[in-house]
Amino acid sequence: MKSTYYLKDLNVVFINMPLRESAVPNNMPQGPLLLATNLRDNYGVNATIIDLNAYRINGRHLTNDEAFCLIQQHFKVHGEPTLVGLSGMITTLRWQERIARTVRELAPDTFLISGGGLATELKSGLFGFIPELNGIVRSEGDDAIIRVAYDAKITKDRSSKFIYEGSRPKDLNSIPFADLSLLEKDVFGNKLLEYYIGNPIWGGSANNSSAAPFTMKRSTNFVSSRGCPYNCAFCYRGTQGERNYRARSAENLAEEFKLHIEKYGVDFIGMVDDNFAIDHKRVVDLVPLLKPLNIRWGTHARLDESAEFPLMAEAGCIYLGFGAESASPKVLKAMQKGILNKEVMMDGIINCENAGIHANCTWIMGYPTETLDDLKMSVAFIEWQETFYGTRGKSADSINKKMFTATWYPGTEMGRQPKVQKILHRVFGINFNQITGEPVCDENLRRYILELDDATKLLKNPKTGESLNYSEMPAKVFAKARDYIDSGELYKILKM
Repeated sequence: MKSTYYLKDLNVVFINMPLRESAVPNNMPQGPLLLATNLRDNYGVNATIIDLNAYRINGRHLTNDEAFCLIQQHFKVHGEPTLVGLSGMITTLRWQERIARTVRELAPDTFLISGGGLATELKSGLFGFIPELNGIVRSEGDDAIIRVAYDAKITKDRSSKFIYEGSRPKDLNSIPFADLSLLEKDVFGNKLLEYYIGNPIWGGSANNSSAAPFTMKRSTNFVSSRGCPYNCAFCYRGTQGERNYRARSAENLAEEFKLHIEKYGVDFIGMVDDNFAIDHKRVVDLVPLLKPLNIRWGTHARLDESAEFPLMAEAGCIYLGFGAESASPKVLKAMQKGILNKEVMMDGIINCENAGIHANCTWIMGYPTETLDDLKMSVAFIEWQETFYGTRGKSADSINKKMFTATWYPGTEMGRQPKVQKILHRVFGINFNQITGEPVCDENLRRYILELDDATKLLKNPKTGESLNYSEMPAKVFAKARDYIDSGELYKILKM
C-alpha cells in the first residue's frame, strides 16, 4: 500500500447528483466510487459518498429540504469534511447550484470542487454560475484528485479558485476496483446498494432507451475502457479522455467480474463503455477467462465491428447497445459517424443475432440536414429490425422504438454549425466565440443549461412554446413526427 501520511485521515465527501426522475437508478456512480476507493486505499483518506441519484423512488427526487437533512446528517456522522467534491453531468447544474449553497451553509470552511461532465464542459465559466466553488476538475480525475486533496489541506483562503486538468491514466489496470460497499447504506440506514443492484441496468423496465428479450434480477456496472477514437458530432467525450482510447486488460476485467459475482451475487454485468470492441486481442483473450464464469453481460459497440460478435458471445455477452442514430447516409455523414451506412448496420444486426447477442439501437431525430424522407429511412430501418426479430421469435417489445431529439450540448461539434448557433442565439440569446466556436458563459447560457434536464427532454422556445428544430423539416411536420414517436405510434411517420 502506497499510503501518503500527509493525507491520512483527511475527511473527504463526494456528492453525486441525480439524473432523470422518470427512471429508477441502475447505474452506480463509477467516478465518485473510483476516486473515493483510491483515496481511501492508497492514501488513508476517510472518503465517503452521498449519492443523491440513488433516491429516485416512486418517480421523484429528494426535495431540497430532504437533501439538506441528508447532507447535514452525513456531516454529523462522518465529521465535517475538509474537501467536498460535486459530481454530475451538464444536466445537473441546477442541483449543483443548490447543493453548493447547502455545503457552504453546513461546512463553510470546506474546500469545494466540481468534477465530471458539467465542470469539464464549462471550464472556468462554471465559477460564474457556482461562486461557492474553490475548484473545478476537468476530464479524468484519478490523479488530479490527489492534487486537490493536498490543496484542500494546505489552502487556508477559501476564496481561492483552482482549475485542475485531469491527466489521461495510461495504465487503467493500476486503478483499484470501485468499492461498491461505499454505497451500502446511507446515514439513515437506507440500503442504496441493494436498490441499485435490484434495478436492471438495461431492458424495458430500465426506461433508458434500451429494450431486451431477457430480464435480470441482480446487475452491476463498471467500465472497461476510456475514450473513443471516433468523432461523432453530437457527442462530448471530454470526461473520459476524448479520443485517447485506453482499455483495461482481459485479466483485469476477469478479476472484477469474479469479484462482482462472488460478492454481490449478480446474474448480469453491464460495461457502460463508449466502445468496448475496439481491441480485437482483448476480446480474444477474454473468451477463456469469462467463459468458465458462466455470467451474462453486455456493453456498447459499433455495428461495423461485427467480426468481434461471435467471440464476445462465446465469452458470455448477450446484449450490445449500438448508437445507430440514423439510417440516412446524408444524416450519418453530418453526424460524422464514419463508415456506418444502412447496409453495414443491417449486417451488424444480423451478425449480432446470429452470434446470439441482442442488438439494441438508439436513434436521434431532428438532426441538422434531416428531412422527413431521411427520418422515414430510420423508421423503416426500425420496422425492418422488428420484422427480422419476429422471424427469430422475438416480440416487438424487444426493439427500441424511442428516439432522442437532436440537442446541442456545450463542447460538441454540433454547436459549431451556423444553423445551430443561429437558432440558439435567436431563442436563448447564446453567443459564440467566432474563433474557438465555444459558447460565452453568461446568464443566457446558464438559462439554456438549466433547460437541458436530461437527454429525453424536448427543448422548447420559452416564449413561444415551439420546439427547437435544427432539421430541414417544417415546424409542423417536426412536431407531428415527434408526437407519433412519443405516443408509441412511430410507424405512422411512414405515411406522412
